[in-house]
Amino acid sequence: MGKIRKVVIPAAGLGTRLYPLTRGQPKEMLPIVDKPVIHYVVEEAVKAGIEEILIIIGRGKESVINYFDSNNFDSNLDREYGFDKFPEIFFVRQKEPKGLADAINCARGFVGEEPFLVLLGDTIYTTQSKDAVAKQLVKAFESKDAPIIAVEKIGQSEIKYYGIIDGKKVSDRLWLIKDAVEKPDPKDAPSNMGIAGAYVLTSDIFNYIDRLSKGKNGEYQLTDALKAMAKETEVYGYEFEGRRYDIGTKERWIDAFIEFAKGDKKFHSK
Repeated sequence: MGKIRKVVIPAAGLGTRLYPLTRGQPKEMLPIVDKPVIHYVVEEAVKAGIEEILIIIGRGKESVINYFDSNNFDSNLDREYGFDKFPEIFFVRQKEPKGLADAINCARGFVGEEPFLVLLGDTIYTTQSKDAVAKQLVKAFESKDAPIIAVEKIGQSEIKYYGIIDGKKVSDRLWLIKDAVEKPDPKDAPSNMGIAGAYVLTSDIFNYIDRLSKGKNGEYQLTDALKAMAKETEVYGYEFEGRRYDIGTKERWIDAFIEFAKGDKKFHSK
């Protein structure tokens, strides 16, 4: 088992559900109070002890690269916004949006043989735990030495938007996954436990991605690769302590903005 040093952040999606907001800027650069979404994602990785970050981008995402240009680093300002030390960040381009598994596959050379963290570029978390959500997953990986997927209970009407797991609960927060289905019809879903946008994976995942055919929506789905993996080796789901914010629609972006503003002391009345 190796130390988790690297994170892959897929951020190549088109953001069509956020049009027209995303016609001129990536959804990852939409503000949540006074920081863009992608800043929170990178901050989450830094809190987990990550040393190297790879962001998967697509066409029209140049502002993400510019935002993290080290020439813009101001030690005093950036310390206030979550970076005691500016992280090492690399970028690679996904040629066309062919699904999350294809985006992860773009990181093969960066990852090598090491286990790695995956955080989605449009998903952020809050927690009352002393450990950030990504750190919780890293600790779970260290205890099981097996792939760990963040999971949470999903409302019946939302199941069709998520990868859903089937498995056995083996401890207070841990599930041994036996199967996974991408965006099932709620009546066909094996459970109400949804995949929640964060993963600790081993490099073996690339072998399963290589075997994939196109799945839901004509894309290469990471859920399908995890499904195949779970049939041959141990894969766990971890019910993290915290709350997830998916900035995938206008309604969810507005909700997140409001919630973060309420929790920010800079915006409280004296």
